[in-house]
Amino acid sequence: MIRSSTAMGFSGTDHMKIVSGDAGYVLQDVPHLSDFIPDLPTYPNPLQHNAAYSVVKQYFVNVDDTVPQKIVVHKNSPRGTHFRRAGPRQKVYFDSDDVLACIVTCGGLCPGLNTVIREIVCGLYHMYGVSRILGIEGGYRGFYSRNTTPLTPKIVNDIHKRGGTILGTSRGGSDTSKIVDSIQDRGINQVYIIGGDGTQKGASVIFEEIRRRGLKVAVAGIPKTIDNDIAVIDKSFGFDTAVEEAQRAINAAHVEAESIENGVGVVKLMGRYSGFIAMYATLASRDVDCCLIPESPFYLEGKGGLFEYIEKRLKENGHMVLVLAEGAGQELMAESMRAVSHEDASGNKLLLDVGLWISQKIKDHFTERNKMVINLKYIDPTYMIRAIPSNASDNVYCTLLAQSAVHGAMAGYTGFTVGLVNGRHTYIPFYRVTETQNQVVITDRMWARLLSSTNQPSFLSSKDIMESERKEEEKK
Repeated sequence: MIRSSTAMGFSGTDHMKIVSGDAGYVLQDVPHLSDFIPDLPTYPNPLQHNAAYSVVKQYFVNVDDTVPQKIVVHKNSPRGTHFRRAGPRQKVYFDSDDVLACIVTCGGLCPGLNTVIREIVCGLYHMYGVSRILGIEGGYRGFYSRNTTPLTPKIVNDIHKRGGTILGTSRGGSDTSKIVDSIQDRGINQVYIIGGDGTQKGASVIFEEIRRRGLKVAVAGIPKTIDNDIAVIDKSFGFDTAVEEAQRAINAAHVEAESIENGVGVVKLMGRYSGFIAMYATLASRDVDCCLIPESPFYLEGKGGLFEYIEKRLKENGHMVLVLAEGAGQELMAESMRAVSHEDASGNKLLLDVGLWISQKIKDHFTERNKMVINLKYIDPTYMIRAIPSNASDNVYCTLLAQSAVHGAMAGYTGFTVGLVNGRHTYIPFYRVTETQNQVVITDRMWARLLSSTNQPSFLSSKDIMESERKEEEKK
């Protein structure tokens, strides 16, 4: 037995589309154009006549296919939360000749942006016969303050080999009314928005305004964050490339530290609120002696502190490598520097440079104590990592994300983000990916594996562990 309901979402504007069924089944569905525009015509999916798909046994995703959010369950567990499975549908809600699509990239750079742009353009053109596609230049404000550029398969043919984004990007500038006015005036009816959680929040507001005006415009988000901090999804594109490239910096720090007496290599990696890059790069490297992330508090002085551990490793090995995420130790640093908090145009907290700060603290400690002479080398590869092209793994992932977004928009779904959930591509309502952030769980086995690899102390008190467990319970 299936029951559906609509409730107000977390922001007070998003309408949550919930479908419930037997045995605790819950589908957190995404909006559809037919929800607010009656009597929409449908068309046969052009993929029926696509030679590339002729070998596929089953062209289309079943309308009832869903993907569970959690796959590890007990015998008597309820079926739990599900999301709509991504993929082509038998009927589409746009005539290919009538489609005018646009693509915009927002926020910071990330490996894979150009690949996503390329595959949206090629997917629309080759799979659905859509020939009118615009690139919005310079982020959200490009809708009303910059020119657009036409995009064709020929234009985007080799852009995946380049870093950055050919459309340019910016932070902030999300004037919803102006953006929707521009969409309406230009006759755009499919909007593909590539960006992180702040961008997806903006996309959600844009979708709500489009729905309020009753426009036949599909809004699809492709989540982008190099930090891998977007909730619900398995991982974000560019993350694998970032971890792989971080190995170069860690290896350089290890060579420098190993080549001189009492050498200390310090590497700062991306990770504003989430330490996934630092954690995975550390696990992959096996040359790291200590990893510090935002989710795990640490202290410098005293028994069990960072300075004591550094001294211990130097006495044992003659060198050590320290990897830290940019968001690690911010409270500790702000307290010592009496810093004032500021935000960037996207609303992100501007971070103090923990890498420089901790490097100086380490130098000062060993100089003042006259315990030993150390030789510290500090490496910050942040912008080098952000600017490179995506690797093979991310290129494949970007392709599947882009094609899933195209299939969803053509099928009339809107107000959704595409993402991998338990290895399956899904359509996720905007509110689910913007209400919380994905963070490393320091009471989880993965963090325990890291501690086992580095042999570093946890730096955690029983109070810290209880607080981490409480936050994890609240998410459930």
